[in-house]
Amino acid sequence: MAYKIAIIVGSLREGSINRKIARSICALRDDNLDCSMIEIGDLPLYNSDLDENPPEQWARFREQVGAADGVLFVSPEYNRGIPGALKNAIDVGSRPYGKSVFDKKPAAIVTASPGSIGGFGSNHQIRQAAVFLNMPVMQQPEAYLGHVTDDAFDEDGCLKEGSLKDLVSVLAHAFSGWVETILRSRALLAEDSAHAAQKKKSEPV
Repeated sequence: MAYKIAIIVGSLREGSINRKIARSICALRDDNLDCSMIEIGDLPLYNSDLDENPPEQWARFREQVGAADGVLFVSPEYNRGIPGALKNAIDVGSRPYGKSVFDKKPAAIVTASPGSIGGFGSNHQIRQAAVFLNMPVMQQPEAYLGHVTDDAFDEDGCLKEGSLKDLVSVLAHAFSGWVETILRSRALLAEDSAHAAQKKKSEPV
């Protein structure tokens, strides 16, 4: 079974290394990850005054994320934090209150940077937001990819053979397993609950 994954990339740049990393993760597990890149650059800034009549871009984004089985956040770090476009997308998807499209979806967070700390600050700010969003986030392996440059990719934007591709392959397999674990566990719990309810109904009073 292929799980539908919504990829949300924090960089708006077409040639972004994070966008290339995101594509590589799904390419390495295309057997059971059906990935879609969800664009965020056209989303108007979140304003609760618009909740009753949301912009078309908000509705499109919420529908796309809502239809996914899991979410993969891949992002750079801007000024030791989360890029503004990504934070806005999180706000748009999480509102109105009580109708978040992120709720309970398994997630993973990957940050990549030419710098040495690999987007650490951004990674943890996204992770902090995911706690409030009620998203079970993959904890290991941690994914702070440092010293990543365009030289790591070929002309088609695919990762060249080497240590970075090996690490991204590990991340891809781990994320695939994480999504499957969360969704199967949830299904089994629901099944057990249904059986328990049925058994209680059949017991003599």
